[in-house]
Amino acid sequence: MYNPTSNKRADFRDMAVNVYSTNVTSENLSRHDMLAWVNDCLQSQFSKIEELCTGAAYCQFMDMLFPNSVPVKRVKFRTNLEHEYIQNFKILQAGFKKMSVDKIIPIDKLIKGRFQDNFEFLQWFKKFFDANYDGRDYDASAVREGAPMGFGSGAAKSLPGTSSGGVASSYRRVPTAAATRPAAATTTASKPTVSKVPPRTNNATPPNRMTVGTTGAVKKNDSAGAQSNHQIEELSSQVRPQVEVMDMRLNLEGLEKERDFYFSKLRDIEILCQEADEAEPAQLVQKILDILYATEDGFAPPDDAPPEDEEY
Repeated sequence: MYNPTSNKRADFRDMAVNVYSTNVTSENLSRHDMLAWVNDCLQSQFSKIEELCTGAAYCQFMDMLFPNSVPVKRVKFRTNLEHEYIQNFKILQAGFKKMSVDKIIPIDKLIKGRFQDNFEFLQWFKKFFDANYDGRDYDASAVREGAPMGFGSGAAKSLPGTSSGGVASSYRRVPTAAATRPAAATTTASKPTVSKVPPRTNNATPPNRMTVGTTGAVKKNDSAGAQSNHQIEELSSQVRPQVEVMDMRLNLEGLEKERDFYFSKLRDIEILCQEADEAEPAQLVQKILDILYATEDGFAPPDDAPPEDEEY
């Protein structure tokens, strides 16, 4: 296991391997795969891409790739304050500069928490990570001292009897036998000095409850729990289509903006060429026009349709 206090952390490369690529490649993973990759590497519990707008994940990725390239103790790992998002991204930008990473971080876009902007930046960062990761062991939870990551809501607070790291503070390399144990038993084994951990004798409680549960209380609780689960599933099925529609709408807006941006550039070039004086190099202008009006092989512009007869 990688020791975050080791002197070896002071050794890092002087320059990073820069990556220049668009977000339109066949190697791109789905948003679910990308989120699973982030959570696996950082031992985090991000539930959606938008939570990466805090910038904390990228700061720790930089510490993983280039130890001591960013001051990890200054990173706000769990927050919902915009000025702290900005502070995290400034730390990341300083780390980029230190390692000669040729990338401008669109902080103004990322901190707004929109899916499309954060997903595109994550796609680039995944390629950057793959180009620079040397395979070293890294205990992400230990480096950030068990701090949870993501938005600063109370939904993912630490469980009673655990340290500030919550359920994410276990190491990445867990033995197979330990991985199959219940969560409570694993937490007890990894933190034996915490006084709030329930005693191991509690493991025998479920059988005892079964022997005395001849009254109607257990059945009543089971029925209420089943009804609650049914309601949760029903609400989830109602909300899921709305979330998918919202994602599609955001993707469409991003594509339309990109289309309008490049169309306006092409239109400006076209006007410039059409208004060029005869004294200007006609050959250069003609080449620019040829590029503008070039089409793919087999493409033919549609014939002008005859005007339809008006009906009264």
